[in-house]
Amino acid sequence: MKIVFTGGGTGGHFYPIIAVAQALRDEIKEQRLLAPQLYFLAPTEYNKGALYNNGIEFKKIQAGKIRRNSGTGFLNFFDLFKTGTGLIKALWTMFMIYPDVVFSKGGYGAFPVVFAARILRIPVVIHESDSAPGKVNEWSGKFAKRIAISYPDAAKYFPREKVAWTGNPIRDEISLKVAEGGHEFLDLDSATQTIFILGGSQGAQKINNIVLDALPELLKKYQIIHQVGAANFEQAKKTANFITQDDERMQARYKIFPYMNDIAMRMSAGVADLVITRAGSALFEIANWEIPAIVIPITESNGNHQRKNAYAYARTGAGVVIEENNLEQTVLLQEVRRILESSQVQQELILGTKEFKKSNAAEDIAEVLLEEIIKHES
Repeated sequence: MKIVFTGGGTGGHFYPIIAVAQALRDEIKEQRLLAPQLYFLAPTEYNKGALYNNGIEFKKIQAGKIRRNSGTGFLNFFDLFKTGTGLIKALWTMFMIYPDVVFSKGGYGAFPVVFAARILRIPVVIHESDSAPGKVNEWSGKFAKRIAISYPDAAKYFPREKVAWTGNPIRDEISLKVAEGGHEFLDLDSATQTIFILGGSQGAQKINNIVLDALPELLKKYQIIHQVGAANFEQAKKTANFITQDDERMQARYKIFPYMNDIAMRMSAGVADLVITRAGSALFEIANWEIPAIVIPITESNGNHQRKNAYAYARTGAGVVIEENNLEQTVLLQEVRRILESSQVQQELILGTKEFKKSNAAEDIAEVLLEEIIKHES
């Protein structure tokens, strides 16, 4: 049994693949089937340790991005050669592996692999994380055997008979928050409400700036765990130190991180009363943790998908949306206070997370992959 995974070079593509791989191994073990051979074909490994820990072999396949910003035509021209090279290598690599099924998360990095699968008549199953698909998933949805989606809104972009609303796969390592010990781990006061600001691995500069501006007001009443991104860490730390330098209590209430590992994330989730986040794959983790959220989508995301994600999330009652155009210190403070000063509002938002989340996404997709393998082998 051979399975190829592929996807673009972001955590939103990579980590759901890891979650599906984990669920596959559990399902195969339960059914007492032969252990599968798992491969990840993409431009980069993204997280070498996660691949190794889950028994997934990496094979590099180049792919070029299509940039839509002005002045990027020169880069797009050279990336065409990358994609051409990637197509040739993908065909050869896929022929040598000849997997029973390909699972694609989409993104530019998946295109050569999915193209090779179509030429070699290998079944393809895709998963779309956003409310509206990217170009690669929209194209591959035309011939994919099955299509899993995270948001019901995405169904209209694909052939209806192929679509299943599964939600977004979440890794075992991050799926559950740690309910005890988080305050001690993070050196926080258990009697003070905590805001967890989650900017993703790259951080979110605009959110960082507004939060830093609002620190004097926020820290009067709340504690903050702030993941700012590695590139923003030193400057954000200097700014925060300047703001809090004359107040030891404020210093104790502000915890800043460049990046958070799985344990730190789960501990932070365990103590958080409110999360402030972008509208990417973190929404599914936050819903699984059942924490109220303020969602601030990126204004110019590809296909405007973050804004669509944010409003799809808010429609379930799981969070509130502040658009970047309206993101001012006073607006943020008003929403934070409205949520944290009302237990009724908090409970309504928590009920919304339960409405939004689908905890068995990885398992459901793993079952579909096994079904397609059986069809392919018969």
